[in-house]
Amino acid sequence: MTDTTRRPADPRWLALVVLCAGMLMIVLDQTIVNVALPAIQTDLGFSQAGLAWIVNAYLIAFGGLLLLAGRLGDLIGHKRVFVLGLVVFTVASLLCGLATAPELLIGARFVQGVGGALSTAVTLGMIVRMFPEPGEQAKAIGVFSFVAAAGASIGLLLGGVLTQVLTWHWIFFVNIPIGVAAVLLATRLIPAKPGIGLGGGADVVGAVLITASVMLGVYTIVKAETHGWGSAHTLVLGAVAVALLVGFVVRQAKAVNPLLPLRVFRSRNVAGANGAQILLVAGMFGMFFLGTLYMQLVLGYDALQIGLAFLPIAVSIGALSVGFSARLNARFGEPRVLLVGMGLILVGLLVFVRAPVDGHYVEHLLPVMLPLGIGFGMSFPALMTLAMSGATPDDAGLASGLVNTTAQVGGALGLAVLATTSTSRTTALLAEGVPTPEALTSGFHLAFGISAALVALAVVVAVTVIRPIPATAEAPRPVVVH
Repeated sequence: MTDTTRRPADPRWLALVVLCAGMLMIVLDQTIVNVALPAIQTDLGFSQAGLAWIVNAYLIAFGGLLLLAGRLGDLIGHKRVFVLGLVVFTVASLLCGLATAPELLIGARFVQGVGGALSTAVTLGMIVRMFPEPGEQAKAIGVFSFVAAAGASIGLLLGGVLTQVLTWHWIFFVNIPIGVAAVLLATRLIPAKPGIGLGGGADVVGAVLITASVMLGVYTIVKAETHGWGSAHTLVLGAVAVALLVGFVVRQAKAVNPLLPLRVFRSRNVAGANGAQILLVAGMFGMFFLGTLYMQLVLGYDALQIGLAFLPIAVSIGALSVGFSARLNARFGEPRVLLVGMGLILVGLLVFVRAPVDGHYVEHLLPVMLPLGIGFGMSFPALMTLAMSGATPDDAGLASGLVNTTAQVGGALGLAVLATTSTSRTTALLAEGVPTPEALTSGFHLAFGISAALVALAVVVAVTVIRPIPATAEAPRPVVVH
């Protein structure tokens, strides 16, 4: 007789649930904030350029610390770093929700970015170690990627609901029960693996240089609206930011244990995929930010309507991430799928450039959201696979961290440029006596046009640098960023 005794649940899958819960909280926060920006602006008195710092403060800390956080996981243990990140993120969420002034919210968002970097940087490594068998590993990463996409979808809608029904403070308070539960479960369910020890070195100097470069660069761009692009203030600070970046590169070439070994860029696909991604994300973060303001300030949408307006993008990404994009990559090859996806994104942005003052959703916004959503869903999995395909097994974790880093840094820099140029155009037109709706719309059009130009440059990089993955290449499993 067949033994029908029920076997205990595999604890690895319970641990995966905890990792997914942590990722859900972080992804949820990244999208939920966009929808609530108009309400935050009204309540705390942010300027339009200053409002960008609610997003930038998070992105700078997140992107600047990802590589260092991943290395710390190797040194002191991935579980320890993951739990520490959850604690920091949860406490910072409470502080964000309690903020009563712009400076307090921006500071708390920076701390949130630190926590998000700590947790995100080590998650993929833990999944790969828990599921070494290729079939199980593919399934585990598929579940993880789907949760990330679902978090983006939920965040857009939930942000509108919470802001409309309660207040914007609750978009941060919602993280607290998730974070507390994730910390308690993580301490019990995630297996602990000792790190290699702090003697391995963490390249703190490199982390300080790259983080300072990004922070100063974004600050310089945002302040260019006040001081002027050709002013001594802008030129001197910009030169310092570039010098810090050069110092980081020199440090990586000479350090015994560099934060980012330069050898990874010998692969055309690693270099090309990251170059294309930084341009693509630079355009897209600004589009979401300014698209939200266009709908609120020009079209008069409330928070819930804004969340619903963006929903086709999130649903499209989620639907493609379930497995359809992987089948497209297998059938046609990642470079072709990437080009089609970025082409759709470019079309969506060019349509957005023509959005009028009295725009209607079905006629003017839905034709933007659908190609953007499908384009994202096709482009990012292809980019992830290409970026990882050129990495050696020893550099797989590093390549994954690099992909996350270029996405976050690209978002921070792109948002700073687009928000600043849009505000400058609007301010100039208002000074000429142009009515406010028309002045705002013109500023948004300029930003959307710059976004389209950035995506077009990403297409050029993809065409000239990226090459098909050889049939014999065994690409490490990528982490999908949304």
